[in-house]
Amino acid sequence: MIQKQERAASLNYGNRPGWKSKEASQKWIFILMATIPAFGGYLLFTLYPNLLSVYYALLDWDGIREPKFVGIQNFIVMFEDPFVWRALKNNVLYGVIVPPFVIVVSILLSYILVYKSYRMNAVYKVLFFFPNVLSVVAVALLWAFIYDGSFGILNAGLKLVGIDVGNYYWLGEKSTAMWAIIPPTVWWAVGFYFVIFMNAMVGIPKSLYEAAILEGASHRQRLVQITFPLLMPIIRVSAIFLMLSMFKGFENILILTNGGPSGSTNVIGLYMFNIAFGTGNHNYGYASAIGMFLFVILVLAKLLIDKLTAGRDAEY
Repeated sequence: MIQKQERAASLNYGNRPGWKSKEASQKWIFILMATIPAFGGYLLFTLYPNLLSVYYALLDWDGIREPKFVGIQNFIVMFEDPFVWRALKNNVLYGVIVPPFVIVVSILLSYILVYKSYRMNAVYKVLFFFPNVLSVVAVALLWAFIYDGSFGILNAGLKLVGIDVGNYYWLGEKSTAMWAIIPPTVWWAVGFYFVIFMNAMVGIPKSLYEAAILEGASHRQRLVQITFPLLMPIIRVSAIFLMLSMFKGFENILILTNGGPSGSTNVIGLYMFNIAFGTGNHNYGYASAIGMFLFVILVLAKLLIDKLTAGRDAEY
């Protein structure tokens, strides 16, 4: 009888007054303890600096002297600055050419390795991903040696096939410098997206390809009509990330050319960096205004990609 009463008491323990409120409070304490570190880091290292940049954009400040409030004067100067528009032009060229190249090359390499049973597939996977393991600095220095006019591999290779360009400095000429920056970027980025697309292709049912083979579809038709549509959500996300990195990133350009010759390879991120931290007069206010302008460009680029790829998803 006593055991039955104890058992009934234990079963009714959850119905005691205050038990549910105590359980709810413990639940909220756990949620707060789990989310506060990540949320606090986001507030401290992302949201707060971005909000501070908005404030800095309204100042004339070199980081040392007393800041002077100038309102929207920095934005007026920015829109009248020809160097900003030249850098934006280079960014558009960079952002329009590199992402499609990276995505197409990554998908082709992934398709070949997934649907072609080569004996050394594992070795090829490592080779294709290897450039992404290297730092941007190492990649830039490697390609700077390749493009070197006196000892570069590129000029030597062209000479072997009968094209003698002499001691041509690919990164030192305005006509070729911007185009010479594109191959290192594509070479470095392909490895990462190659792995992403390859893992996505493994999840596509083989029955779709088998049915297409029975109907006489070629590899090109299977790639265009099956693989691309099914990978469209991943392609969209990859295009967005690549576009953002092309507009924000400038490390390889900083090492290869530092925006030269004569600003022909300067981009928005590098121009902003040099204004804030480069040699000469520092102006954090003007650099912050350019940063706000870059933020608007990135948002518009993301919306444009969403619009261009909307309604093109396929399901299986």
